[in-house]
Amino acid sequence: MDLQLQRETEVTSSPALWSGATGLKCQSFPALHFGFLGLALAPAPRGPPPALCPQASVAPLRRAPPRPALPGSVSERPAPAGARPPLIADPAVGAMAGSVLRVARRQLSQHGGSGAPILLRQMFEPVSCTYTYLLGDRESREAVLIDPVLETAPRDAQLIKELGLRLLYAVNTHCHADHITGSGLLRSLLPGCQSVISRLSGAQADLHIEDGDSIRFGRFALETRASPGHTPGCVTFVLNDHSMAFTGDALLIRGCGRTDFQQGCAKTLYHSVHEKIFTLPGDCLIYPAHDYHGFTVSTVEEERTLNPRLTRSCEEFVKIMDNLNLPKPQQIDFAVPANMRCGVQTLTPA
Repeated sequence: MDLQLQRETEVTSSPALWSGATGLKCQSFPALHFGFLGLALAPAPRGPPPALCPQASVAPLRRAPPRPALPGSVSERPAPAGARPPLIADPAVGAMAGSVLRVARRQLSQHGGSGAPILLRQMFEPVSCTYTYLLGDRESREAVLIDPVLETAPRDAQLIKELGLRLLYAVNTHCHADHITGSGLLRSLLPGCQSVISRLSGAQADLHIEDGDSIRFGRFALETRASPGHTPGCVTFVLNDHSMAFTGDALLIRGCGRTDFQQGCAKTLYHSVHEKIFTLPGDCLIYPAHDYHGFTVSTVEEERTLNPRLTRSCEEFVKIMDNLNLPKPQQIDFAVPANMRCGVQTLTPA
């Protein structure tokens, strides 16, 4: 289904309801980070290097003894006369370095300025530690916004205007319990924007999506992959070239969403992640809806091999999730009812 061809339940909202919803100001920052690659980019020092302290003693360099050659490795083959030695002779090390460089190159191409194929901005709301993602086509100027938050919706709308984009859809990965969605307010701030959520969430929206549907904006599309377990209506949005996935609360960086409320199911979540997310390419970038430890992005391969919960067996995972014993989200009692109405608050007569 192409969302540009289908329109379903209409939800109306009055701008007057939002007159006081200026919200808190939250700094916007680009999503180009290399912490997960172990890379540090710093400007090269200018001028001559500082002289060594005269009293310092410098130990002579010692060359490590040669390792036995691996079968089929570069070191087994004689180098032609005058050829330079290879920078990386170990195939395993070379493969790992190649993977790191591919991910770095992908991030640079996606975030590296006006010539990048897609515009991506990652924004943060500090109270609920929620990430909101803006994706735009630089040619058509059409854009989508994933998981907006009520308090920071004015910030998002301002950024969209500054970048000269036209917001088509305000999309929710699920019915959140820790904040009120900003999709209802954005419909008022940016006329023409439509709210979107999974049909299985049971929430109101302009458009309802299901597994396999596509959300198109310009030359790009987000593929909808149902990933229930945290809630029945959770979805993951995958860019059409499989270079990035927006996983909501289904998969977090070194973690996952809890399953002890909103009809959650640990076994369902385990299979959702392994069948709908871990089957993506290893260098596909993972952008979650939340992070509580300062991380911003991961990859499928990292989470497949390093996630402390989802690298276990299904039985072990269920046991872990059943024994988290976490307090319920502070905003759940009013966030969920509001999000069932697309974040639109109804006024109760006095």
